[in-house]
Amino acid sequence: MFIASKIVWFLLSPEVLIFTTLVVGGVLLWTRWFLVGRAVTSVAVIVVVLVTVFPVGTWLFYILESRFPPIMPPSSIDGIVVLGGSSRQSLTAERGQVALKESAERLTTFVTLARRYPDARLVFVGGSSSLTRPNLTEAADARQIFSELGLDVGRVHYETRSRNTYENALLSLAIAKPLGGEKWLLITSAFHMPRAVGCFRRVGWDITPYPVDYRTSTNIRVIGGLSVGSSIKRLTHAAHEWVGLVAYYIMGRTNAFLPLPRA
Repeated sequence: MFIASKIVWFLLSPEVLIFTTLVVGGVLLWTRWFLVGRAVTSVAVIVVVLVTVFPVGTWLFYILESRFPPIMPPSSIDGIVVLGGSSRQSLTAERGQVALKESAERLTTFVTLARRYPDARLVFVGGSSSLTRPNLTEAADARQIFSELGLDVGRVHYETRSRNTYENALLSLAIAKPLGGEKWLLITSAFHMPRAVGCFRRVGWDITPYPVDYRTSTNIRVIGGLSVGSSIKRLTHAAHEWVGLVAYYIMGRTNAFLPLPRA
């Protein structure tokens, strides 16, 4: 299932579909099916224009990020769980420095809260999501960056086997073993929080969401910034999360398609 999900998403991602459509249309223009090529190319161009002019990716992100509002740090907590997805393992291994992604706030917020709550139990969750280099884990990158930021790495429990969000929830529960009445915070990107919360609730852990790494403003524009590359990239990233929500709900890995905050 893990390998299949990677292959299916690669074939269905918007940037791959747009690129493939343009290539096929361009090739057909030089054959006897040039009319078909003209139609295929025109469709691809229209899609690119619409995605660039209208920030569809931003709208999709905004819906997800608005699902769980940010919260103030509570007066006391029992533990903190942070999900991986903030580093590039291959680049880190090649360069010897931790290469961080846009979601670096997951790690920096984790360190900040770890200092705020010195008695809280700490869990980092993240194995390898790579098909080609499964030996490189996010946990190794996290340990290095935590040490560089001055956090006692011995305080943190590192989960190294999970490859997706559902396994994040399942394996972190096995490590933390939260008792009834304990309050734990879950740190991940705001757009990823609905799927993460759904997975944690499915495995029986009603954890408190602590969203970070916002990608959208509270004032959404109707017209985008006319940047073709960034518009397609954002649409691809947002579509990946929405496809994940649909797939997880169908497979029974979440307790709801779009989970809501508890009252």
